[in-house]
Amino acid sequence: MSVTAEVAIRPFTVEFPETELEALRQRVAATRWPEKETVADQSQGTTLATSQALAQYWASDYDWHKCESRLNALPQFITEIDGLDIHFIHVRSKHEDALPLIVTHGWPGSIVEQLKIIEPLTDPTKHGGDASDAFHLVIPSMPGYGFSGKPSTTGWGPDRIAGAWVELMKRLGYTQFVAHGGDWGAVVTEKMALQAPPELLGIHTNMACVVPPEIDQALLTGNPLPSDLSDEETRATDQLAFFYQHIGYAVEMGSRPQTLTGLADSPVGLAAFMLDHDVASLALISRVFDGQSEGLTRDDVLDNITLFWLTNTALSAARLYWENRSPFFAARGVTVPVAVSVFPDELYQAPRSWAEQAYPNLVHYNKLDKGGHFAAWEQPQLLVEELRTGLRSLR
Repeated sequence: MSVTAEVAIRPFTVEFPETELEALRQRVAATRWPEKETVADQSQGTTLATSQALAQYWASDYDWHKCESRLNALPQFITEIDGLDIHFIHVRSKHEDALPLIVTHGWPGSIVEQLKIIEPLTDPTKHGGDASDAFHLVIPSMPGYGFSGKPSTTGWGPDRIAGAWVELMKRLGYTQFVAHGGDWGAVVTEKMALQAPPELLGIHTNMACVVPPEIDQALLTGNPLPSDLSDEETRATDQLAFFYQHIGYAVEMGSRPQTLTGLADSPVGLAAFMLDHDVASLALISRVFDGQSEGLTRDDVLDNITLFWLTNTALSAARLYWENRSPFFAARGVTVPVAVSVFPDELYQAPRSWAEQAYPNLVHYNKLDKGGHFAAWEQPQLLVEELRTGLRSLR
């Protein structure tokens, strides 16, 4: 499969001048700190201690150039789709019969989230797999994120992004492909499935959108839930109810994203906001900056935040919440083949019963023992195995 010549696909290299990095360090060092939280836990959000530990490392020891080198070691491109520049990583496997796979990140994520899964997926024989497990990988930056263009008009919601991704894969010459995503990437991937282009063989998700719409609506409005829920379904509704009570960041981005101008002005303010995505992720990242060994490192976390800062995409990324008009977790009526991986520290653990109801063509369902919302980032080996297994029947 070769790139079509009709549409320009331009090579891309990441390069930020040292003056921008020095200016970042100076801003971090000059942070005006608030007082300590008045509780002994994280119930008020990212703690002062975590923010200060992050800032100290960011200003003195962190080296962005390592991330820049990792990115520039990969084939990166930009192409214009529907009037907007789209940045993407495109790594073809040496195995010519590899299955093309488009992987979509979420918020507060970026292509940085996916870097650890590239080699195992494209070169499985070096990473415990067989040649028959190989994928050709396409990893785009969503509009308003990273090195993709920032929409200057409204309309770039998940449906439009999904359509752009189909166009991207076709432009790259792929006549059949599969798709994967988590967080917003899961939503975009399901939108692709709903559009059901003939080229799409199926999808994989690690944030399954399978909640029966009536249950999702009851959780949002406080109406009574059905009385016949199983233990697994009751646990899932409890997890969702808790998350809906702690989704202030999404409410603000979904209603008043431009008000968040402070995120474009304060790197530490941006970091504190991005860290507080969900309880389990915040706790994990806080342990990382407390010196504990986790699936993520301090550099992992700061690579992602620094990318947001250097590209000044805090607000352009936030507008995706404003653009969205669909429920996050409610079942949508996807009929293409779907593989589901459920990680224990995800926002909610999708019950098999709901997955079977939401996805009549469910080809894989598995609950993992470890991992959270940012699966590719935190537990890349587990996600790689899930992608290999879950999508194997679609080859």
